[in-house]
Amino acid sequence: MNIEQQLSIIRKGVDEILPEADLVEKLKLNRPLKIKAGFDPTAPDLHLGHAVLLTKMRQFQDLGHEISFLIGDFTGMIGDPTGKNATRPPLTSSQIAINADTYAKQVFKILDQDKTKICFNSVWLDTLGSSGMLKLSASMTVARMLERDDFSKRYRENKPISIHEFIYPLLQGYDSVAMESDIELGGTDQKFNLLMGRELQKHYGKPQQCIIMLPLLEGLDGINKMSKSLGNYIGISEAPNEMFGKIMSLNDNLMWRYFDLVSLKSPEEIARLKQDIADGMNPRDTKVALALEIIERFHNKELAYKALTDFELRFKQGGIPEDLPNIEIFTDNFSISNILKQAGLVDTSSEGMRMIDQGGVKINSDKISDKKLILSSNQEYIIQVGKRKFAKVSLKMIDYSDAK
Repeated sequence: MNIEQQLSIIRKGVDEILPEADLVEKLKLNRPLKIKAGFDPTAPDLHLGHAVLLTKMRQFQDLGHEISFLIGDFTGMIGDPTGKNATRPPLTSSQIAINADTYAKQVFKILDQDKTKICFNSVWLDTLGSSGMLKLSASMTVARMLERDDFSKRYRENKPISIHEFIYPLLQGYDSVAMESDIELGGTDQKFNLLMGRELQKHYGKPQQCIIMLPLLEGLDGINKMSKSLGNYIGISEAPNEMFGKIMSLNDNLMWRYFDLVSLKSPEEIARLKQDIADGMNPRDTKVALALEIIERFHNKELAYKALTDFELRFKQGGIPEDLPNIEIFTDNFSISNILKQAGLVDTSSEGMRMIDQGGVKINSDKISDKKLILSSNQEYIIQVGKRKFAKVSLKMIDYSDAK
């Protein structure tokens, strides 16, 4: 493609390019550019918010450029302070290893595995050493660090800022030095860290990278950015039925944000869908089309349409999904809160209690209100939590006779 055709693809869905004139000059080099994006493995699952960035990486890949998916296994032990109003606890090395391995398996739902280089920044940061770290720290001033909104806000409010948090953007910037990146991608909340890469490349006598920032995708609440810690996310590896239900729960205005940032439909196709609704089409049908597209993209077409069938069965006919797996639970505690947790329908017993209080728990289609309910052993139950979570549970008493 010529430069204008490439720019047209690169600009789609992008919030800002800094500086765009430099990007044009790099494209004129007529060679594969080195594109990087970093991901701290703070949670094991990638979600649709990550997919916004990964999709842009795939577009660069299809244009013939070199893509590096950078896993911040070293920086993850510090924790990115971006947007945080308090010191963030670091991850352990074992947590990082587990999450990083999961990341590496999930990214190829979007990226071309044969054309993707997976990197770990511990490779160069582990060898930086104390003298290298001191030299890196000397390249930036405290005043410069306090220009960051989250740092300056905490400083004004007399909230603690640990020295290691100042180190984080320096290390992220040094990644660009070590990788000799031409372009770095990131969310709009990463602007300070991305610019740090440019400054450090200049400091170390390297050509400066261009920065491409993408919008942050709002989560299911429509307010905060998508985050697993906030529980407002749609994981790209979630079960199709769960994904379908979550997408259908989006409000109509938020749906268009997902079309713009996650769907692969062209702006012209999205404009036609908006016109169809203006002409009287039910927005629900458009949301179904979005759900089918996303599930087909991350699973397959057959599972997407099965999720639609199950959704309609549950919400139009009040039915229960077909082919529910049978979960055998061996326990000596048959309280409803324990069973909900062991069946994976809630994360904690207290969450189970809360869902019962809210009228969100059904057993064999009957809503329950007794938080002290004790279920019977050697029985099978269909348990529903909320609108989307179901389980077929067989309860068995633990046999201690063989434990002697």
